[in-house]
Amino acid sequence: MERKIVNDKNRLFVKAVAECHFLRISPDSDEYLKVWVKEPTWLQVEQALSSVMNVDAKNQDMTLDLNGMYRYMAENFIERTEPSLSTIDLLRLNSYVGNQLKEILPNPFGDLLEGDEEKNGKSVGL
Repeated sequence: MERKIVNDKNRLFVKAVAECHFLRISPDSDEYLKVWVKEPTWLQVEQALSSVMNVDAKNQDMTLDLNGMYRYMAENFIERTEPSLSTIDLLRLNSYVGNQLKEILPNPFGDLLEGDEEKNGKSVGL
């Protein structure tokens, strides 16, 4: 079977424009935080994953640092906010807003799981 090769190489690259999202600041509020999220490159996804794992070769120990991953994602995937918030401000958000933010940020683990499906031949014919 012959495979079709992509004609428009621009389809291979991340979107140049960040996607705008509105996060309600509390369940009973009519105010929102406006957040623009960039699509990550494959390398940024790998870097986000590597920011999670701390390997201690001396003690043969590995720990997961989700805080490190969220910091990396806030610094690299959030283009801007309205009102303007720093990375430190984003990390200090209340849980209601923070949970919404987690939902709109790219999920490096999701991409990892999709990659496993591709390796198993579910998405890519070998």
